[in-house]
Amino acid sequence: MQIKRAGERGKTDIGWLDSKHTFSFGGYHDPRNMHFRALRVINDDRVAPGRGFGRHPHDNMEIISYVVEGSLEHSDSMGTGSVIRPGEVQLMSAGSGVTHSEYNGSSEEPVRFLQIWLPPAVRGLAPRYQQRAFPLEERRGALRLLVSPEGAEGSLEIRRDVRIYGGTFAEGESDTLELGANRSAWVQVVRGTIEVNGEELGEGDGAGMTDAAAVALRGLDEEGEVIVFDLD
Repeated sequence: MQIKRAGERGKTDIGWLDSKHTFSFGGYHDPRNMHFRALRVINDDRVAPGRGFGRHPHDNMEIISYVVEGSLEHSDSMGTGSVIRPGEVQLMSAGSGVTHSEYNGSSEEPVRFLQIWLPPAVRGLAPRYQQRAFPLEERRGALRLLVSPEGAEGSLEIRRDVRIYGGTFAEGESDTLELGANRSAWVQVVRGTIEVNGEELGEGDGAGMTDAAAVALRGLDEEGEVIVFDLD
């Protein structure tokens, strides 16, 4: 198991933005830590009230926003205007090219969200936007499929052979994700403390597995929250 502790992540702090980078991003560059399999970016972003990222371009990237606290306002060149709240997941397939902005619409409360990037299996497709709520009761004590290439079980549809799960685990609650042959997994702890294949991981910690048959999770405190990536 390859563990990346929260304190080992790269950092960007420019006042209105406090961002922690699991993999190399922006001014944080570590040639030994560019990605894990298809996972290119996991940024844990905290944005001050009324601030955010102005209109900027992307192409050929599957971009997922997972809001933890507060609300995130999204606008893009496809004509989408939306607000993403805790329990909701956004997937923007940048495809052949799109511009977008992301702002904290609150004048009082910060927003915390995880921004996740994976390259698509096929480049140059038309851009696409998806957003969906995944109620807490569907994720309590179990892994709920959030993203998949087939859009299975009401999940968002990604343009790559990747499945992403979310779950919350109170002390003693557990679940196991079986991995197929030649699959890898990355586990990112959003908050709380989770035991992952016998290792204790805390908020902001991540772990990659390339030879494991399964990912076994167990809650160790009042409520841990986790995202699990089943990767090609």
